[in-house]
Amino acid sequence: MKILAMDLGKRKTVVCFYDSETSKASYRTIKTLAQEIHDLIAEYGPGRVVFEMCSIAGWVYDIACALVKEVEVADVNGQAWKWKNVKSKTDRKDALKLGQLSAMNQIHCVHISKKPIREKRALIKYRYTLVRRRTQIKNSIHSILDKEALAYILPKGKNAWTKHNLGKLTEMSREFAKCGLGEAWRGQLRSELKGLEDIERQIAEIETKLDELGKSDKRVQSLKRIKGVGPRLAEAIAAFVDEPGRFRNGKQVGCYVGLTPRQFQSGQMDRQGRISGQGNKLLRSLLVEVCWLGLRHNEWMRQTYERIKRGSRSRSKIAITAVARKLLVRCWAMMRDGTEWREAA
Repeated sequence: MKILAMDLGKRKTVVCFYDSETSKASYRTIKTLAQEIHDLIAEYGPGRVVFEMCSIAGWVYDIACALVKEVEVADVNGQAWKWKNVKSKTDRKDALKLGQLSAMNQIHCVHISKKPIREKRALIKYRYTLVRRRTQIKNSIHSILDKEALAYILPKGKNAWTKHNLGKLTEMSREFAKCGLGEAWRGQLRSELKGLEDIERQIAEIETKLDELGKSDKRVQSLKRIKGVGPRLAEAIAAFVDEPGRFRNGKQVGCYVGLTPRQFQSGQMDRQGRISGQGNKLLRSLLVEVCWLGLRHNEWMRQTYERIKRGSRSRSKIAITAVARKLLVRCWAMMRDGTEWREAA
């Protein structure tokens, strides 16, 4: 089989033309442009195209799929792709290794979704980034007040960011040009308040767009009917799980989000450790956060949590992680079978 292996870069791409029958390889360097990659694949006519997972893998995958039946996107975190005890690592050797592993069918491939799903994932991730920035700004405002012995002005929790309290902070703030000696903190406060206002507006715009997209998605509407599950988690599960049929069982779904325990086995010893923490971090954190809140509203979550906790406070995190994994598996089964949520007996 003729294999075209590409070591993608931001500016240039090293291509390895590998023949699995003769084990011969030749190389070429091209610019990382859509037209050049398209022309190269069309000219060589390979039976398979393989490249690493990276930020530009999406549009490269779209081009390759339009020209070749077999396209493999290698998981750079897979064990077969680990570079250990290697003194020389070059782009050519990377491309050659991709071709050799593909010929032996030893590459752990990554699922690449269609472009609309990739765009929706990017929008969800961007909202998550803005939420973290908002938290950083709020912490910065608290820090400014602490330094000036004014921490008592803001109460704890969400009550600190009401319109009344924000109005008091605005009155205290000033532009840098109007700040006198020893009042630079007022200018910092004004700058942080402006940043907070802008980010709140951006988050509201993104959530409006996500809600609009969710209305036309039956899977999102079905997941939202689960008590305790809101629109943000429902759209994240639908977008990141994408095609439920690509998972054979619930264990693979849990591994995809990193909610399954690590296993250590040697001889008669067989024990399980903490969760792997691999996979989609955003979806994992959303699941755990929603499950903590869902204990108040969803009876199934509450019963499952208490059963696994066994009345021990030290097992609370273990129990909530297990509830998050079970919730994800049940949501995956709902998407796979097209069924609605039902309480377990």
